[in-house]
Amino acid sequence: MTAADLAAELRRAAFALPEAWEDHPWGESVAKVGKKVFVFFGSADGDQPFGFSVKLPISNDEALSLPFTVPTGYGLDRGNWVTVRPPDDAPLDMLLAWIEESYRAVAPKALRTQLEAKSGGD
Repeated sequence: MTAADLAAELRRAAFALPEAWEDHPWGESVAKVGKKVFVFFGSADGDQPFGFSVKLPISNDEALSLPFTVPTGYGLDRGNWVTVRPPDDAPLDMLLAWIEESYRAVAPKALRTQLEAKSGGD
């Protein structure tokens, strides 16, 4: 999977979550639920390789043990945010799980319940 394909798949998954929507603060693309960001996709200026940042309260340590992740800057690392610059062969299921974990970390309880019902309680 190319970086462009991976980016498209991750964006599709993020915006398919209940009541997720795209915003562009600071000139970046972000996925929000309500007023809260759950994925920073960055800007599409072409100068940086594809990457994204997610809030990982459960799998933070595991994620940061991988060579293509770093704590997110701007003090966000204190809130368990991780910046990911995945290689083309990164496991898609893991990246999708991180996006969902980040969503669950900030989404209202009613939307988390809706997501659980949709996914069969996983």
